[in-house]
Amino acid sequence: MKPTIGGIHHITAISADPQQTLDFYSGFLGLRLVKKTVNFDDPGTYHFYFGDYHGRPGTILTFFPWPGARRGRAGAGQVTGVALAVPFGALESWQARAREEGALVDVIAERFGERVLRLYDPDGLAIELIESAAARAEIGVFHSATLNNADPGLLTNTLGFRETARAGARVRYEAGAGGHGATVDIETTADRRGAIGAGTVHHIAWRTPDDEQQLAWRSELITARHEPTPVIDRQYFHSIYFREPGGVLYEIATEPPGFTVDEPLEALGSELRLPPQYEPMRARIEAVLPAVRPPGVIMKV
Repeated sequence: MKPTIGGIHHITAISADPQQTLDFYSGFLGLRLVKKTVNFDDPGTYHFYFGDYHGRPGTILTFFPWPGARRGRAGAGQVTGVALAVPFGALESWQARAREEGALVDVIAERFGERVLRLYDPDGLAIELIESAAARAEIGVFHSATLNNADPGLLTNTLGFRETARAGARVRYEAGAGGHGATVDIETTADRRGAIGAGTVHHIAWRTPDDEQQLAWRSELITARHEPTPVIDRQYFHSIYFREPGGVLYEIATEPPGFTVDEPLEALGSELRLPPQYEPMRARIEAVLPAVRPPGVIMKV
């Protein structure tokens, strides 16, 4: 049986200030901070995971907040838009709130028959709110992501996405049986490559059900000469990474074991959790991490 991709597992971006990141994504947008940990490769840097209450794959937006990081540039070879689903009729209130709080916000537009409001976080990352029947009362479920100049053939021929709509320079694709986070758009508008930095997306991860299917994906990618990494244990999921022909960094991540492996559901994100290899260095790590307070709702841009 061919392995499956259910859609987006998580999207990871870069920010420049840990407190501003908490204030915008948890305080303003209302996403749950489901995990406060550190970067596996740089334990002196936080890694924040935001999502819905349960921290389900398909709702997870994560950040490496590097204090003082230089602003990046969105462009070709990057994820240039992250879209969250909201209930019908919610966009006017979000637009009013954004203006009141000092956030950059565009006018409400329409895309493929759905109403879209684009906000920009304090680092300039585009966050879109899209009215959708898939939305719940709480914000947090991915609607879609926009990839600029990614290779459509890899999505359709290898990863199993199918084209569902096109309009101008934007083509929409859907994975598996649809559902939350199963939609991705490829846009061909950028005239230059993106530059990684604060306000840009580092990578997008696709979700697969288990380790067995992940290994099957790895074999397929090797056969197709996409050079995936070995499987890497990220504690809350297992990952392989590869760069698609258009330049976007892809990850395929397993749905289990999930975020309750080291703290109970009701306490997710309440304490700093460290990967086991860094636990003996907790005191030193905590000493260098910037102090953060519970998120507020004020986030002047």
